Amino acid sequence: MHKSKLAGFIIDCQTDDLNGAATFWSKALGMAVRELPGNEGKTYQGLEDTTHGLDIEVQIVKHPSRVHLDIETDNVDAEVARLEQLGARKVQQVQTWWVMEAPTGQRFCVVRARSTHFGKTASTWP
Repeated sequence: MHKSKLAGFIIDCQTDDLNGAATFWSKALGMAVRELPGNEGKTYQGLEDTTHGLDIEVQIVKHPSRVHLDIETDNVDAEVARLEQLGARKVQQVQTWWVMEAPTGQRFCVVRARSTHFGKTASTWP
């Protein structure tokens, strides 16, 4: 048995200016920019979503700009297997998470749970 839930949204930006992209989305969404630690901060900047508790990040990418969602889970392998049974396919493993593609073509990531209220708000799967 494992749990999963929507973690948040990642704003993929094909740009060399992470600060500029994060500033735009910060002002557009009314969310403060949050610096991320270590090497993560070279590619990502967080936005503070105090209203909904979602993880919103701005990310530098090489592919065309888009928005993707993250599903967080307490068991990445079990959640990936569950989603494959629903028709999703694995695209690429990146560090501790998987990039997947829905049967309808949208890309999304399955990541380790890290939200504060994960245990209370996540769905439980057999």
